[in-house]
Amino acid sequence: MFKRIHHIAIICADYKVSKDFYVNKLGFEIIAEVYRAERKSYKLDLAVNGTYQIDLFSFESPADRPSRPEATGLRHLAFEVDNVEATSLVLNQKGITTEPIRVDEFTGKKFTFFTDPDGLPLEIYQQ
Repeated sequence: MFKRIHHIAIICADYKVSKDFYVNKLGFEIIAEVYRAERKSYKLDLAVNGTYQIDLFSFESPADRPSRPEATGLRHLAFEVDNVEATSLVLNQKGITTEPIRVDEFTGKKFTFFTDPDGLPLEIYQQ
């Protein structure tokens, strides 16, 4: 029935800022970009390591949504990395603040959080 996650959709407040963040700072590859004039909306399809897809949407006046990790709804979006310390350092060098690195008490794996321009909690998790 369900095979895998096809894409993750994110609505941003400032399309140019979020596009720069996901493409130039996080390094995701642009698959397609369209402007839907009737909706005054951009849709940017991004590839994450050639496997997963993030759809970045913009709308004229998106509603605010709580994004704290303990708010109802999506808790966070996690990306697997080879080395949390090295990835965190690269993010910091690009002006992205990361939280202190923690260790998952059940798996012993390292992880940390940062946020996108709209405050969406993002995680890097070491496999």
